[in-house]
Amino acid sequence: MPFDYQQYIVRDPAICGGEPVVRGTRVTVRTVLASLAEGMSAAEILHDFPTLDEAALRAVIAFAAASAEEDLPVPPIPCS
Repeated sequence: MPFDYQQYIVRDPAICGGEPVVRGTRVTVRTVLASLAEGMSAAEILHDFPTLDEAALRAVIAFAAASAEEDLPVPPIPCS
């Protein structure tokens, strides 16, 4: 079963312009993903953003995976 990110990731037009953030923080999903892409470890991210925990990091990754899946085109089923 996929990780349920919905309890961790929220969008509110009054917070960071409506970008997805970790609930209760102003840490955006984009910021966490950029940190991972730059090669930061989970421990380094948690140190830099002490309002996050490991579950929040998993939620960010799960949210990104679900978002990417929604954006991917579905290939047509080949006809026999």
